[in-house]
Amino acid sequence: MMHTNKTGIVLLALVLMAGLAQGEDKPQTKDGFVPMFDGKTLDGWKTTGNWVVGEGGVVALKPRPGEHGWQRYAAYLMTERTYKYFVLDLEFKIAKEGNSGVFFRVGDPLDPVKQGIEVQILDTHGLENPGQHDCGGVIGTAAPSKNMAKPAGEWNRYVITCFENHLTVVLNGENIIDLKLDESAMKDRPVEGHIGFQDEAKLVWYRNVRIKELSERPQTG
Repeated sequence: MMHTNKTGIVLLALVLMAGLAQGEDKPQTKDGFVPMFDGKTLDGWKTTGNWVVGEGGVVALKPRPGEHGWQRYAAYLMTERTYKYFVLDLEFKIAKEGNSGVFFRVGDPLDPVKQGIEVQILDTHGLENPGQHDCGGVIGTAAPSKNMAKPAGEWNRYVITCFENHLTVVLNGENIIDLKLDESAMKDRPVEGHIGFQDEAKLVWYRNVRIKELSERPQTG
């Protein structure tokens, strides 16, 4: 009887271990957030640019020789699916004179500038009175209330919340954008669309990219 109990315990342990092993590849969530990359591939995303997944799951843009400019829209890294209301939490790093951007609500991936909204990424650390084209600005719409960009080579963190017509952007812990989209130059942009990162043919790195989709207005503290 004792031998049977031990055998049963061993078998149960093996089954549980097998179940845990099978679950290792499934996306893990925390507080409703889901990783947007699997840490190994670009599955779920589309691009013709040279975006690669490196050590620690960092997604990097490594421009190929001869690439330049920002109007190569197919080279942007864009999600296959669309999102409507969400909190997008990510970290980014740029090289000296780096330039990129976080796009969302992009109705047409081949026309993100006119069919989406962009929060700028630019090497503007230390700049006084930043404008809408500086880091933290919403291109064509709003300047950040404060310059919170870190020096080139350091990791920054964006938390972008988009619910109905309300957009907020937190950069490195500071709320720098609080915008009513329907009262801005973005009032005619799609309410739902793709999320993407701009290929400016300059080095840029992204990590810890995760999203929480919203069904109701998020609480503010």
